Amino acid sequence: MKKILIVDDEFEMRQLLRLYLQQENYLLEEAEDGREAYDKILKNDYDLIILDVMMPLMDGWQTLEQVRRISDVSIMMLTAKGSTQDKVTGLSKGADDYLVKPFEEAELMARIQALLRRTQHHFTEENEVLKYEGIILNLSSRNAKYQGEVFTLTQTEFDLLQAFIENRGKALSREQLVELIWGIEFAGEDRTVDSHIKNLRGKLKEAGIEKSLVKTVWGTGYKVE
Repeated sequence: MKKILIVDDEFEMRQLLRLYLQQENYLLEEAEDGREAYDKILKNDYDLIILDVMMPLMDGWQTLEQVRRISDVSIMMLTAKGSTQDKVTGLSKGADDYLVKPFEEAELMARIQALLRRTQHHFTEENEVLKYEGIILNLSSRNAKYQGEVFTLTQTEFDLLQAFIENRGKALSREQLVELIWGIEFAGEDRTVDSHIKNLRGKLKEAGIEKSLVKTVWGTGYKVE
């Protein structure tokens, strides 16, 4: 059973989310602010966190940054702020998806189900791995290594790197990446995909990979050689 943490300071919003999610039999927990959420995340494992931005004590941006230091759990930002810059800010800080209030139940559930599908582990008798230029991706444990050293990727960053390695040599458009990663109709802007690519490049550099593996193909998209 999938376990979801709802983080929102508005009681009515938490109740609405609980009403929607209970229909799918998810195991649900709640937090009223970022500090309470962070304490729960330290003590529990979650499959998804639904995180509001505007909260007292510790807002969603601060909570997101803190959580990303300790976990790659999928995070959906839920907020009344709908500008492109707000979306880019959330994604650049490590969010996996971004949904603006008010929202339709169908869109919320579709996005949640897409995120949970991507984090579903597919265990085999032998660990399935992808290898490329010193990088090893374990598709069962969702573990990434470079030259034997583990480095941390969010779920979206892992999926992007997997897609590039599996399609190495082939330029993938933003539309193709959305279909491969999200698997749902995407209503966001091109900058959303670009933000995830920027984050992935930064993580690869932090891991010690000096050359840029993910190349920009002008007018088309991205690829690895």
